[in-house]
Amino acid sequence: MTTRNYLTNLINEKANISMDTVIEVEGKEWGLNIIPLEAIVETICNMDKATQKKCINNLTMIDFKNGDVMHFFTYIAKFIAK
Repeated sequence: MTTRNYLTNLINEKANISMDTVIEVEGKEWGLNIIPLEAIVETICNMDKATQKKCINNLTMIDFKNGDVMHFFTYIAKFIAK
């Protein structure tokens, strides 16, 4: 299974979240950043394979423990924010 397939399935089926969902985070340069979940998925898919695997492992553990995967996606959004 590819990273994109895993993330899409997790978001749509398990978390019941839309790819159009936006996450608002403060950036150092531009202030408020509004980042769609689809852009966060794209960012993860463009990371090196080792980092993608770490993201999948983290999300799997969060899902296994019935945690909120949006916290992880917000963490990635903060990384992206300018």
